[in-house]
Amino acid sequence: MYHPGGTIEKAVNEIAKNSYVLPAIQREFVWRPEQIERLFDSLMQGYPFGAFLFWKVLPETATEFQFYDFVRDYNEFKGIHSPRVELQKGLGVTAVLDGQQRLTALNIGLRGSMRLKLKGKHKKNPEAYPIRYLYINLLHDGTETENGTFYEFKFLEPKAANDDGDKCWFRVGKILDFSSMAAIPDLVEEEYDFDKEQRKAARKTLNRLFEVIRSNPTVAYYEEGSQELNRVLNIFIRLNSGGTILSYSDLLLSIAVAQWTELDAREEIHSLVDTLNDIGSGFNFSHDFVLKAGLMLSDIASVGFKVDNFSKKNMALLQDNWPAIRSALTRTVQLASSLGLSGANLRAESSLLPIAYYMFKNSSPDGFEIKGKYKDQRAAIRDWLFRSLLKPSGIWGSGLDTLLTALRDVLRKADEGVFPANELAGVMSKRGKQLSFSEDELYELLDMSYGDKRTFLLLSMLFPHVDLNNQFHVDHVFPISRFTSSKLDKAGFSEETQTEMREWANTIANLQLLEGQLNKEKNAALPSDWLRENFPNGKARAYYGDLHDLGDVPEDLGGFLTFANARHENLFKRLEAQLK
Repeated sequence: MYHPGGTIEKAVNEIAKNSYVLPAIQREFVWRPEQIERLFDSLMQGYPFGAFLFWKVLPETATEFQFYDFVRDYNEFKGIHSPRVELQKGLGVTAVLDGQQRLTALNIGLRGSMRLKLKGKHKKNPEAYPIRYLYINLLHDGTETENGTFYEFKFLEPKAANDDGDKCWFRVGKILDFSSMAAIPDLVEEEYDFDKEQRKAARKTLNRLFEVIRSNPTVAYYEEGSQELNRVLNIFIRLNSGGTILSYSDLLLSIAVAQWTELDAREEIHSLVDTLNDIGSGFNFSHDFVLKAGLMLSDIASVGFKVDNFSKKNMALLQDNWPAIRSALTRTVQLASSLGLSGANLRAESSLLPIAYYMFKNSSPDGFEIKGKYKDQRAAIRDWLFRSLLKPSGIWGSGLDTLLTALRDVLRKADEGVFPANELAGVMSKRGKQLSFSEDELYELLDMSYGDKRTFLLLSMLFPHVDLNNQFHVDHVFPISRFTSSKLDKAGFSEETQTEMREWANTIANLQLLEGQLNKEKNAALPSDWLRENFPNGKARAYYGDLHDLGDVPEDLGGFLTFANARHENLFKRLEAQLK
């Protein structure tokens, strides 16, 4: 049954009192400023606002879960996680199951602010995130704008709002300060130097804003009164079957949060995700990865996202192991980064979970990310991991949970300190996930194009001398800019030859790993010119050529096809020796 919920002002007041809260199953706020601006414009135009779904949580039930506040001051620099709410004993709450994004948008627009990074500024510079509030232009003439709105809302810095001579920006949140609508004419008269028409337009806009926020009973909601978590989860899943679907782990996270007694599970998991993603050149882990790692490292029966795996006993075990899990995951991602991996080329995050289990079992030994220390185990991990990521057929897809459980059994039985790469490969092979490569698969790898996530991995296997602790780029030996139709026409190549040259230009035969700074300096230079400039000594130049298997580098594009074919065959031999 639907109920009238009153005005928008009442809704944000309920948020301020922590009467409206967010259950842990809710994801983070994801709207951008433009979406908030459009929401306020829709409200001003009288468009349907949509109903909400509330869960009436009784006092005796509320103590079993953790709840979170709505974001008010959105800050990209400090993080945008919702703060935890400490509920007063004996009080129930209203948990918002559907409508979080809209209510948070209203809360930010009326009571809060947004800090978003300015373009061109470094992300770690606090000054790159100036505070902005939501404003409405009182003098907009009501005509439709380019983006389809009829009222002009915008997030602005206060100085920019005050200095905009052509417009009169009113901070939207100040509408909450009016004693009544009758105060609007006095404000317009006293605060602004308007002519008659401008006063009329400003009063009309402010009157409408007052009605929408403080007078009209816009909010309607359906209330779920059941205290059964499974029913609430099922309702939540069905509501999110369209639009942005929440993973089942989002829902299971709420169970973990409810059952941890010493630590705040949501805060700990989000914090770890942020830490992992900030390592090296950056990664893109989600809390799915951390939750699955927790199940795997804690030796919980299976690593699947099943309600049974999130029992009170298992969650207590996860909490007890959490410091060691956090350390193992951090060490694992540091190792992955030292091997040249990042969010740009890590095809399957799950591939790191067996390594994390190894780190966990061996108390996360310090130094794995350093060349020389743990040399043999590091090499075994690298070879096993890169093989699994390079397989054209894919290793970390179907049957993932059973595969991870089987790999964990191998790791659990392994001798202390030993990474059992061969045994792991054997278990994978029995499941049709061989880590050896057929001749056809090797040629398929060499046919990969620039931009494929596996390109960096393949080149780093072909050329293991490269120190990946430095920033290396995948670079074209012969610059790709030389292969445009106009340049090849001008050089006199036939259409057939041009087609063949372009087919080779983006493959491994024309790619190398080049240190970032050298790559910038090389730019569009032909390789023969670049080699002479950077290695004037003939022996040094020959040594560099041998390291990268460049062979005889031609002076111009006339010898490119011969160069590409020869290097392709040489790289195949290298690859065959390592992977077959």
